[in-house]
Amino acid sequence: MAQPVPHQTTDKRRVKVYELRNNDWFDRGTGFCTAAYVPVDDVKEPRVVVESEDQPMRLLLETKIVKDDGFQKQQETLIVWTENGVDMALSFQEADGCAQIWKFIDTVQQTFQGIGGGPDDGLSDDLALDMPTQVQLPAPELGLLAELESNMRIMSTSANGRDSLAKAIMSDDYISKLIPLVEMAEDLESLSDLHRLCNIMKIVLLLNDTAIIEHAVSDDCVLGVVGALEYDPDFPSHKANHRQWLNSQGRYKEVVRIEDDQIRRKIHQTYRLQYLKDVVLARILDDPTFSVLNSLIFFNQVDIVQHLQSNGLFLNDLFGIFADPNEEQLRKKEAVLFIQQCCAIAKNLQPPARLTLYNNFLSHGLLRVINFGLRNFDVAVRVGATDILVSMIDHDPQMIRATIYRQIQDNSSPLTETLIDLLLVEVDLGIRSQVSDALKVLLDATPPGPPEARSEFMGQARMRGQQQVDPQQEVFLNHFYDHSAVRLFKPLLDLERRVEIKFSVLNDGVFSYLNDILSFYIRSHANRSKFFVMQHNLAQRFNQLLSCKEKHLQLVAIRFFRQLVVLQDEFYTKHLAEKAILGPVLDVLLRTMPRDNLLSSACLELFALINKEEHRSLIKHLVETYREKIMALAYMDTFREILSRYDQTQGFTATVDPYFIESEDELRRPTNPASRGLMGEHLAIDPAQEDYWNTSDDEDENPARGAPAQGANSNGTATPKPLVEYTSDEETEENGDAVMTPAASLSPDDAFKENKSPNPSTPPSGTATPPERLSEKRRREEDDDDALDKLVHHKRRNSNASASNSAHTAAALRKKKSFSSGTTPLVPAKKFAITISSNIKNAAVKASGEEEK
Repeated sequence: MAQPVPHQTTDKRRVKVYELRNNDWFDRGTGFCTAAYVPVDDVKEPRVVVESEDQPMRLLLETKIVKDDGFQKQQETLIVWTENGVDMALSFQEADGCAQIWKFIDTVQQTFQGIGGGPDDGLSDDLALDMPTQVQLPAPELGLLAELESNMRIMSTSANGRDSLAKAIMSDDYISKLIPLVEMAEDLESLSDLHRLCNIMKIVLLLNDTAIIEHAVSDDCVLGVVGALEYDPDFPSHKANHRQWLNSQGRYKEVVRIEDDQIRRKIHQTYRLQYLKDVVLARILDDPTFSVLNSLIFFNQVDIVQHLQSNGLFLNDLFGIFADPNEEQLRKKEAVLFIQQCCAIAKNLQPPARLTLYNNFLSHGLLRVINFGLRNFDVAVRVGATDILVSMIDHDPQMIRATIYRQIQDNSSPLTETLIDLLLVEVDLGIRSQVSDALKVLLDATPPGPPEARSEFMGQARMRGQQQVDPQQEVFLNHFYDHSAVRLFKPLLDLERRVEIKFSVLNDGVFSYLNDILSFYIRSHANRSKFFVMQHNLAQRFNQLLSCKEKHLQLVAIRFFRQLVVLQDEFYTKHLAEKAILGPVLDVLLRTMPRDNLLSSACLELFALINKEEHRSLIKHLVETYREKIMALAYMDTFREILSRYDQTQGFTATVDPYFIESEDELRRPTNPASRGLMGEHLAIDPAQEDYWNTSDDEDENPARGAPAQGANSNGTATPKPLVEYTSDEETEENGDAVMTPAASLSPDDAFKENKSPNPSTPPSGTATPPERLSEKRRREEDDDDALDKLVHHKRRNSNASASNSAHTAAALRKKKSFSSGTTPLVPAKKFAITISSNIKNAAVKASGEEEK
């Protein structure tokens, strides 16, 4: 007898069987699970069977699905239930296998709850739970609504069942047959039938079928569908009014007649779909149905916008409303709201289509519409115009800037003037916020790209990249600061003439928006904003707000001062100190410090920022000007550190010149090693003496009569001989520099002895010591306490010309000394390394030979 073939280990229904014993899960083994209707005494019973993995003939589990077992699915791979009072569990290897078994169990449980009849013969033994392709629905009658609801609910649990049900509904036009039942149930006042009709409509709409939804929102069916959905069984004591809302013809207004009937139908359909999505089905809407509704709405909106922007006659009639001064204000209002809806629809379009729509609107006079709307007395119109402007700015602000530039070139009132007027008089906070953002975006001078440093720190400008200046934007900014800036900040400038700082509730809110706008302009328009702030003394105007009683206005002033400190700009730092801005802030802190509130916290944060960023000039100004107030607050760490910083540095004295701080060697050492030879001091030679040294001499032909001018190394190349011989450094001791002195400091005999020519028989050294190396050697060994007379001590040559040259050189060194240390003789002298060019050395050899001769 053939043995049964065991299941593959990769089977998705591989499962472990667990049983709860003494509060601990006992593993009954691993096997493979199947669920099917098993015939028992001519009756098919739903069973779950688990065959052992090791012994396929042994059953680990065979349980009948009954109503009271309470099967539950937990997580993705676990099914638990109670069988004869014992808790059981199936732990699947894969989530797909668990989903297959649970689909069967869930369908059987719904059958036990009265949703369906007995077992379906169409189900195979291997979980073939797909419903037949042909579905026969009960007749649409009030007496069969319970059966109809049960059958629809069962079929909607599987994908094939949903498809078959959708086909049956559309083929039989089942929705149109159900609509009359709503009126019949209402006439009979049968609330149970109305609740069943509501559940049936929900099942039909949640099938996610596009054709069914489009048919449900058609003119013939929409009122009946939403009428059935008014009686929600979850709220039995309440009834909605969907039909009354949708049936109101006054909600659809045609500003300009749309001749295309198909476009008008799509407009109505889109409105109904949005109402269905946002109101009727908002509570029970699942993700698939939500996606279907959004897709239908989106494609309808694309068709509507494409038709409107391609219809030139329609656009001419629409924007011509605002060109006619005799046109009714009501029609102009409706036109603004219609354009607002078009711009709201355009937000969902692709960028090219949205750009085309905005360009068409601008070419037909959209800015005239925005000006009208922003100056209108109706709040709804102002909101609509603001939404139109913000939508276009969000899409492409440069497009609006170019339009405003053309207005400036035409000497007409630019759009910014209208925005400024609206900001100053508007009481709606939402409109104010949008207008404030629009003014900031339109006047943003920063080109697209990575942010660049715009501030200065401790008087040193930070590095900035080269910005490409837009000529149109420059003209726009110049016009704004010349004509509009004073108008925008007029509430601030008017504070100068006010004695008592009091504002109404409607007017005090504008200062917060002006603070945000001005702070943005300071960051974006460096030079223009600096001149504007200094010219109109805006810091002092904000300082006046500290004297009012309203704490939110005091916070506005502190926010502005904090912005200036954060910039770390020397200009604003000096401006704060010169105008004594921080004194009133200290007074506010002293006045509020016993109470821990937002105002005191803001003041403390401002001074903590000054201390953290080490603003030396501000710390010096604070301590020197308000030391008593700082001392009164010194019990806090911030002010104690401010005093400590000031006292430890003696008031932040000016930075000492590095010439007096750095070591002498560092000051004289060249920074570029490649140019060390070029950094030596050059002797200032009189032109007559230079001609003398450059004159050729006959005596230099005889090398035996004078000091050798050149030596030969091993490869025969000539080696130059230094002009000045330092024999004492090499033969006796290495005692420092050979320095030059005037002739008057030595007697002629001593000068002759010290500058005696070397013996001709002495062979010259093979290689001359490099001047720079000798200079470094002498610098390391020189004594810093040498007197000034030692500095000018020098070995002189035995010739009048050389003596004259020595005197001239000593005078040059004396001049150098006077430049570095002044006329005070007690300052230690600085020593210089001297590098002699080869021409001068050769000339010196010639002169020496002439002297010897």
